[in-house]
Amino acid sequence: MIDSIIFDLDGTLWDSTDAAAVIWREVAGKYLEVSDIISADRLKSLYGLPLEEIAIKLLPGVSRETAIEIMRESTAKQCPYLEKVGGILFPGIEETLKKLKEKFRLFIVSNCEEGYIQSFLKAHQLQDYFEDFEYPGRTGVLKAANIRLIMERNHLKTPIYVGDTKGDAAAAKEAGIPFVYARYGFGQAGEFDYAIDSFGELLQLVK
Repeated sequence: MIDSIIFDLDGTLWDSTDAAAVIWREVAGKYLEVSDIISADRLKSLYGLPLEEIAIKLLPGVSRETAIEIMRESTAKQCPYLEKVGGILFPGIEETLKKLKEKFRLFIVSNCEEGYIQSFLKAHQLQDYFEDFEYPGRTGVLKAANIRLIMERNHLKTPIYVGDTKGDAAAAKEAGIPFVYARYGFGQAGEFDYAIDSFGELLQLVK
């Protein structure tokens, strides 16, 4: 019996890539050596990877150090921006969360920096639905370890993890919990225990 649901963020609960791309372009524009094109679609194709890997793949024309420097400045600037403008919630998110919350404990684990999950919650006023969240910007460890931290800290026995990428699938497997593949999201997941084609389908899955 499922006692809790842990969610990925990007590609699972929201799409913030348009707003994020605005900030990445603004920051990268200050570096004369940057010639790589930064678009929401390019960012979207990389989401699910650790942030340093996103930066390096997004900006292959500059050094690793410069790419990571741009990433750090961009992520610091994008959180206040996202808190103001928000992102695009996938259809049925709030209605579904409200119903899920009646029976399950809800959490978020995402590969992000400090403030990103908080900006999502504040922008869309969803704080009351989630008990706890974790991310490498606070812990210094990646998704599987953060899933385990959430499980241990909140005494979860039978959680599931919902995400949209191979990295999400691998993290859930490493953490030893079932993976629900959000096929409507950004990525592809080769292995999964269950799949949903819309967020609202979770209600049927966990009945």
